[in-house]
Amino acid sequence: MSVLTSEWLKVRSLRSTYLILSLSLGAVLLGLAVAVAAAGTYDAAPSEKRSGAKIADLEEVVVIVPQLCMGILGTLAITSEYVTGLIRTTLTIVPRRWPILAAKSAIVGTLGLIVGVLTVFGTYFAAQAVLGDRFSGAYTIAFAERFPFLAATSLTVPVFALLGLGLGALLRSAAGAIAVLVGLVYVIPMIIGNIPEPWSERLGSLMIGALPREITGDLITTSVYGSLLPPAAAAALLVAYATLPMLAATWSLGRRDA
Repeated sequence: MSVLTSEWLKVRSLRSTYLILSLSLGAVLLGLAVAVAAAGTYDAAPSEKRSGAKIADLEEVVVIVPQLCMGILGTLAITSEYVTGLIRTTLTIVPRRWPILAAKSAIVGTLGLIVGVLTVFGTYFAAQAVLGDRFSGAYTIAFAERFPFLAATSLTVPVFALLGLGLGALLRSAAGAIAVLVGLVYVIPMIIGNIPEPWSERLGSLMIGALPREITGDLITTSVYGSLLPPAAAAALLVAYATLPMLAATWSLGRRDA
């Protein structure tokens, strides 16, 4: 508990933490703005175009913001100590090392979960309030039917936080770890989307962005992602994205000098 308390003190003493959390929660405002713009466009369109109008799930779109932000927070939680040299003091006080990463993962994972739930569910309810029955009732589906997908999407945010922490511990470079995170969110999906089939579908099914719909059994038809994995395999892969880098980081931290 003393290690956990000290790690929480470190995280909340960083000014960047509050900026990152603010940007993450700002995704709800972004989703609200998109919903307002979409509603205005829909209302101004002629009736024949309204009947076929569709809109993406805004919570699935804006979750990219907290994913990247919390991934950066996870990265800074460990790389900032290497930059300042505080890691030497930390390892002197806690020589076993693995409790350090365990405490950091508990902190950033919990923050990521809270942010993920607030942004995903907040965006959903904001969009539902603004859009109503527009776009063929896309946001009039019963909440109970939408809940599994919203919950699975929320879980991707703490996964990115832990992934960022693991990459930061392995690379010991904030720039390098953040570059990998940006690649996972933006670059690699675009590359995969331009690969000929069937490899585009196969590789797209392994990306984090595809996993929430695969976990809930939804078919992906309008995305660069694939939908080949069964729910159990998709859930296992989501867990692997968070745990494997952390296990590798724990092994590395125990065998490398500070």
